[in-house]
Amino acid sequence: MGRNSTAWATTAALMVATLGVAAVPAEATATTTTQATACPTGWGSVAKTRSAATTESVTDIRTGRHACFDRMVVDVPGAGTSGLGYSVRYVSRLYQDGSGNRITVGGGAVLEVRVAAPAYDVDTGKPTYPVRAGQRLKGVDLTGYRTFRDARFAGSFEGDTQIGLGVRARLPFRVWVAADRVVIDVAHNWTGAR
Repeated sequence: MGRNSTAWATTAALMVATLGVAAVPAEATATTTTQATACPTGWGSVAKTRSAATTESVTDIRTGRHACFDRMVVDVPGAGTSGLGYSVRYVSRLYQDGSGNRITVGGGAVLEVRVAAPAYDVDTGKPTYPVRAGQRLKGVDLTGYRTFRDARFAGSFEGDTQIGLGVRARLPFRVWVAADRVVIDVAHNWTGAR
């Protein structure tokens, strides 16, 4: 009986020591991995489109900073979600629909954002987002943004509103629709690290 008690005590002591030591590196590794991959990845940089359209009007374009990406929101009150269409793609230069005039947009790369909604009242022709082609977006200050560099209104032609979004470099982005708005998120980098 003495030998079994000694063997049992030795085995138990080894198990406790082993489990105690093994738990420390596993926790540290899990924490490091969680922090390194905290941002979404896999968005890519190819064109993204959604076929739909509305006659409801664009009334505001705004931006925001987030931990993993910079965001642009195009507000179209009354459009819901099913009627909101878009086309977002990288272009070498931005040209205004209708006139063909070049709109200069600062940054290392330019996203052409098209929302299938007019920026004017379809009955009166009166602008609902009163900014002229080539001007910076009303009320948008990009100071301190990690990805966004410039945002220009290109115009609204035949029911489509066109915006030039200058970004630091060609980075991954996603586009999605929420009630009455189109949302464009551009990642801060390709790796997903903060």
